[in-house]
Amino acid sequence: MRHGKKFNHLSRKNGHRKALLRNLSISLVKYKRIKTTIAKAKELRKFIEPLLTKSKNNTTHSRRVVYSYLQNKEAVTEMFTNIASKIAARPGGYLRIVRLGFRPSDAAEVAMIELVDFNTVALNAANEAAESDKKRTRRGRKKKSDETSSEEVNEVVNSDNTESNDQANSDESENKDNNEA
Repeated sequence: MRHGKKFNHLSRKNGHRKALLRNLSISLVKYKRIKTTIAKAKELRKFIEPLLTKSKNNTTHSRRVVYSYLQNKEAVTEMFTNIASKIAARPGGYLRIVRLGFRPSDAAEVAMIELVDFNTVALNAANEAAESDKKRTRRGRKKKSDETSSEEVNEVVNSDNTESNDQANSDESENKDNNEA
């Protein structure tokens, strides 16, 4: 009986399920983003988030525990160097699951699972949103630097106009002198 066993068996026996989750975890650490089914993505999140939390503490014991789950030296090294430094300030929720629709062949619901801190598009959008949180009006406002630069341009244009007007006036006076002579 399966009393109290709340995890998804993914229609596999224990060894096959562990191998599947191990392979998905290694791929996720290596590529930072993978596509899989919704059920596998949810189980993968439960499998790898505790390992990511362990990777924040770079001790021999933590490395051995993570290695016992992944059985891949390159993935463990990647987790403890690059990934751990990026997720150090995050208290949890290291992964994001994005639903992508249904697979054409067997109509399985497909999702993309990714490390949150490695999605450059979303990070750039968040930074831009933080910068543009200033109050906006319907007409918009000029920036202070734009006003000063436009004033400088106007002064330069005005000085050029006065110089050209002075030159035109001197040309007219020369023409008058030539006509009188």
